[in-house]
Amino acid sequence: MTVTTSEALRTEASRRVPPPPAGGPEPGSPSAPGATTTAERDVTQDATQDVSHDATRDASSDVSRDADALPGAGTATADARADLTRLLFAGPDPDRTHGTWRRLLGGPAFTYRPGLAPAERAALSYERLRLLNDVLTAEDPAAPARFAADPHRLAALHEWIGPVDGGLTTLASIHYNLFLGSLVDHDLAHDHDLSPFTAMRRVGTFLCTELEHGNDVAAMETVAVLDRERGGFDLHTPTPGAAKFMPNTSLTGGPKTAVVAARLLVDGEDQGIFLFLTPLSDEHGHLPGIRVRRLPDRTGTPVDHCLTSFTHVRLPHEALLQGEHGRLTPEGSLTSVLGNRRKRFLRSIGRVTMGKLCMSAGTLGMARAALTIAVRHAHSRRISGPRAGERLPVAAHRSHHGRLLDALATAYAMTFLHREVVDRFAGLGDGEGHRADWAAGAAGAGREDRADGTGRGDREDREDREEIERLAAVAKGWITWQARDIAIECRERCGAQGLFPANGISDLPANIEGGITAEGDNLVIWVKAASEMVFGHTVPLPPARTAPGDVDDPAFLRDLLTHAESLWQKRARTALREGPSGDPTGRWNATSTPALEMVEAHACRTAADAFLAAADRATDPTARALLRALCRVFLLRRLREHTGDLLAEGLLTPDQVRALPRALDTATAEAAPHLPTLAEAFDLPPDLLATIPLASGAGITRTLEQP
Repeated sequence: MTVTTSEALRTEASRRVPPPPAGGPEPGSPSAPGATTTAERDVTQDATQDVSHDATRDASSDVSRDADALPGAGTATADARADLTRLLFAGPDPDRTHGTWRRLLGGPAFTYRPGLAPAERAALSYERLRLLNDVLTAEDPAAPARFAADPHRLAALHEWIGPVDGGLTTLASIHYNLFLGSLVDHDLAHDHDLSPFTAMRRVGTFLCTELEHGNDVAAMETVAVLDRERGGFDLHTPTPGAAKFMPNTSLTGGPKTAVVAARLLVDGEDQGIFLFLTPLSDEHGHLPGIRVRRLPDRTGTPVDHCLTSFTHVRLPHEALLQGEHGRLTPEGSLTSVLGNRRKRFLRSIGRVTMGKLCMSAGTLGMARAALTIAVRHAHSRRISGPRAGERLPVAAHRSHHGRLLDALATAYAMTFLHREVVDRFAGLGDGEGHRADWAAGAAGAGREDRADGTGRGDREDREDREEIERLAAVAKGWITWQARDIAIECRERCGAQGLFPANGISDLPANIEGGITAEGDNLVIWVKAASEMVFGHTVPLPPARTAPGDVDDPAFLRDLLTHAESLWQKRARTALREGPSGDPTGRWNATSTPALEMVEAHACRTAADAFLAAADRATDPTARALLRALCRVFLLRRLREHTGDLLAEGLLTPDQVRALPRALDTATAEAAPHLPTLAEAFDLPPDLLATIPLASGAGITRTLEQP
């Protein structure tokens, strides 16, 4: 008999072990970090592979083969969890990319420290930044520079430090990506001693946004004027609104050097915005001409944000970060492969794209940590059951586990999408480990296609790069917004216990807010992506189906989401064409709503593609079945807001629309018994979880018993 995934997982759900007595969790429950939970042990050999999303595959025979290949009882859970973890953290050399930071976070230096004042918490983040750097320099004194050029390791760092220290996440992104990465991407790295920064004798920071120029940073006013008589440049803040806003430029953390974005003026002519290496402070204080005012504490983990301005600060000629996008001779002659100032500016701040991946990685790690804690709590917290004397875990209730499962499905989709985007950004989309030279590629933007007929043309390379940079922006917006929703949901599901920072969740929503705004405000970068995608994006519509689709088939659900993306794109195109002529703002106002709906559908569809691809790569049948069920939850949730459109377009029948709620309930029931397995696959260090009362079967009162 052919066994479907739904039948297999329902069989597992029916074989639950009775709950432990009311006296407390049994051995191996979440109270013992790293131990196998009761619900995990319930996973048996009957789980099978879901129907493939490839509609041409013989689904029945595939599922039968999966059932025959299942491991014996007692080994399925360990194998499934290991396979889920492997898929979640897939990439080049996972142990070096992720394991290095995971092991570090398990140590005492990264445990929660109560009672610290904001200034003390900010100082602690700098101490931890140096611990990270010590790990890198232990490999090689020059390793931090190579690390800044490795998208996979750089993003992974943020995933692991995000949950334990939001301030550290900000500092690491600034020092390694924006500062050191900018140096590595320019000529300066080849002829300048980077050891003060790689050894962290000087902390790096990045000054771009101005008080009155945030989203319109291209209109910045800070200038660097070429001084022909004395050589070098005069760096100056001409107006109060041109002060650099929110960089970490205080004396906290030790001497600092900045990369400062400023408008290069040569003989009064604006040559565009470039970056300038600028020392800010030494062991005695801030240097002459540099004014730094500490801003009030912001929400989230404290960082020493400041308002910074320059009064005719002299810089040597070598302070200018140069490359193919722009080189200035000592005589003042500028050469560039780029045709206009805007392209030169975008090339100068090219590290912002990697910054988007860092921000989304940090919030992704926070979401996974919140879920790990909330799921553990859901299985250790017991309440009265329907029978006299009965005690049930809150996870037994659909109103509780359904919300957590929805969040878990989204977190898996976020993770797989992020892996896909980082791979493509790093040039690993071909699966062969080939890394594209993004700096060189960006410098070549604007050149003509090669005419020799060999290889790819510069225009094709540029279009690929622009598409991936846009995808990074779309993913950043979607991942950080979803991370906030997940952290808030998990906090609520933990009740009053979730309000205490020592329990590891309450600080996360505020820290995620920083990721939503940093490296491009989410709405702004989505609006930019939407404007490009209205006519510059082709939705990959699936071939027409010859038979009605199955609402339990993730391939059919994925196709429906693709149709929704296409419908919103068509609406946006119509709105743009029919908008008021002679009124660009009015036309875009009429277009922006459907265009943004298109972007959201695109993000969800792309995440679903990455999710299904990961399920296909599963080697353990139980893991594959769980991923299929979880992906169905994700897709069914996303389709709810589109059912009216899909019905009107004949893409869903009335019977299918009526069947969708039951399909979601079925998928939820299948996956719910395996919440612990799915959450523990996030692989947070047991030693770290042991320090969090809520994650180890206890509550906040445990902190009262500590010395």
